[in-house]
Amino acid sequence: MELKRCPWVDLKKPDYIAYHDLEWGVPVHDDRLMFEFLTLESAQAGLSWYTVLRKRENYRIAFAGFDPETVARFDDRKIESLMQDKGIIRNRKKIEAAVNNAQKFINVQEEFGSFDAYIWDFVNGKPVVNQLKTMADYPVTSPESDALSKDMIRRGFKFIGSKIMYAHMEAAGLINDHSLDCFRRPEIISSYESRACELHKAADPE
Repeated sequence: MELKRCPWVDLKKPDYIAYHDLEWGVPVHDDRLMFEFLTLESAQAGLSWYTVLRKRENYRIAFAGFDPETVARFDDRKIESLMQDKGIIRNRKKIEAAVNNAQKFINVQEEFGSFDAYIWDFVNGKPVVNQLKTMADYPVTSPESDALSKDMIRRGFKFIGSKIMYAHMEAAGLINDHSLDCFRRPEIISSYESRACELHKAADPE
């Protein structure tokens, strides 16, 4: 029996299918991976996600494995070098934004202990689970993405409008937008609930 997937998945693209099946919507609590998604989502602005997805490995090389401390130190010479890199999207404003965002990302880590602690507070520490059936049901923003975008702009981040942050929250699992008939929806919900239960037991073993 063929697995049911979200309506946006192009079944002719194996890498797109793999991204959907293995990563999209899985709750992220690792800061490095969170910075990776944030950088890629910002690079996507005005483009399709698949365009960025195909360049992901090149981005990992160009942006030092998405280590925010390293990216934060990229200077003008490095930015000029990246502008010549055909493996990434050669948009100066987006590249400069990535460096800027790495610096602001570190500021958030210093203030909150981790970027994870900061961003998950916008959904009260638990994924928002939507009830979606067709492409027409998919929202592009939400009150949570509006609030997150507004706060990040206040903190000096760039290329992080509400639409971009909504896509980021979907990708990083803060919002579960797998459609009702998608096989990944119940798997992710179950996995997160199990993790929450384990964390609760660890915090209160009695």
